[in-house]
Amino acid sequence: MIRSVIAATGSCIPDTLVRNQDFLATQFFTPAGIAITTDKAVILDRFEAISGIQKRRYARPDQKASDLGLLAAGQALTSAGFDPETLDYLIVAHNFGDVAHQTNRVDLVPSLASRIKAGLAIKNSHCVAYDLAFGCPGWLEGVIQANYYIRSGDAQRCLIIGTETLSRVIDPSDRDSLLFSDGSGAIILEASPKGVTGILSHHTQTHAYEHADLLKMGNAYDPDQSEPADRFMKMNGRKLYEFALLHVPLVIKTALDKAGISISAVKKILIHQANHKMNVAILERLFKLYGQESPDLALMPMTISWLGNSSVATIPTLLDLVQRGQLANQRIEAGDTVVLASVGAGMNSNAVVYQF
Repeated sequence: MIRSVIAATGSCIPDTLVRNQDFLATQFFTPAGIAITTDKAVILDRFEAISGIQKRRYARPDQKASDLGLLAAGQALTSAGFDPETLDYLIVAHNFGDVAHQTNRVDLVPSLASRIKAGLAIKNSHCVAYDLAFGCPGWLEGVIQANYYIRSGDAQRCLIIGTETLSRVIDPSDRDSLLFSDGSGAIILEASPKGVTGILSHHTQTHAYEHADLLKMGNAYDPDQSEPADRFMKMNGRKLYEFALLHVPLVIKTALDKAGISISAVKKILIHQANHKMNVAILERLFKLYGQESPDLALMPMTISWLGNSSVATIPTLLDLVQRGQLANQRIEAGDTVVLASVGAGMNSNAVVYQF
């Protein structure tokens, strides 16, 4: 049986470090455009207590999402020692394309995948490059698509990149903007004839009928901040939190059931780094589905405290850091079963069960 295995990982953590205290001079507004008079230090303390975020990374002014993606891709290819010309697919997950510094105008033509393919100097026209917009679960959905190409015999080697510069599309007057960051991560998925390790199962859901507007674009909260045509990322935080707690544990359990694996056999769960409190609650809900007590949180590596929420980049960046031994007390050993899961705009959620 042919299975899809991870041959290499890579990531790009941007250079610009932004701490919570850097927002002490920021005036926040309500959605109704009313200035919030609460002391800024109190706002930031509450934010950190809920989100777990102390700092985040932003891209340099001269970098766009495709630049970060190119760096992550290059690192993965170098780690594997692969010739880029041998890639059959190059899939890039993002939500806003390339956004230049000091603008919030998206640039989607040509696709980021084509830009990165050109940046890698790949001449092979049979290497198919395309973009995938699927909210924060976009990178993981790209992995699922690549798995189908490999299992069908259509591909031997696929590069899947998640890259985003959310700092360019957030409203500075909105407290939710503190969550978001920039970054990129990548993996190379390869066909393995051994059929012992690799992707065991997956599951994806889209709940658009009732929940499509939980994450959307909207006006700035500060009525004097921007042009009326400007649009910024907006979220209904409370309802999104409730959605994630209800659906993500069920999606993970469905994927595990497909693989015939119990939660007790899972060594790591890599969840999209959206909100520390929410991720802990998701893990607790998951274990309750199995009638078990909450596990040691070491089962769920976290980077959100120092990298923030970089959307599609969070899981591949997290995986790369673990694989390179750059997270304290976090290792993945041969034979370990690992779950990767995400939730985001759409509303979409997905999970992959993988055996190393």
